[in-house]
Amino acid sequence: MNICLLAVGPTDNPMLKELIEVYLKRLNHYVRFELKCLPALKNTKNLSTERQCYLEGQSILQALGASDRVVLLDERGKQMKSTEFAKYMQKQLNAGGKKLVFVVGGPYGFSQDIKSRAQGSISLSKMTFSHQMVRLFMVEQCYRAFSILRGEPYHHE
Repeated sequence: MNICLLAVGPTDNPMLKELIEVYLKRLNHYVRFELKCLPALKNTKNLSTERQCYLEGQSILQALGASDRVVLLDERGKQMKSTEFAKYMQKQLNAGGKKLVFVVGGPYGFSQDIKSRAQGSISLSKMTFSHQMVRLFMVEQCYRAFSILRGEPYHHE
């Protein structure tokens, strides 16, 4: 199975980019993992939040394959400990399918179209993080999950 972290907008902070690359490189020892950034919307000042969500949603839908398993990263999603997330990842891998896609939406969340397309949602925290930070946290947690599944010493309880 391939795993993709799909995000709206680029990662423009060089320090975050560097850390994300470190974990992407580590992750690719376990599984094919890619970070795919869709172009950010332009001229959003004149758009309502609903319209912005809709347009971002259309961009996300176009990037998804018909058989992709889609999981939203959403503050209202299910929260898990890292060990629980590792078990969740194992279940996803065991379920088969070609591609598991975690989606980071724009600043106003997800359109109803995206919510309907998704098979689930996960929350990284009750706190709010920048969308660029979420990318780093998610690739690190995926790396942590695979190290847990392999019994490697990265994770400590």
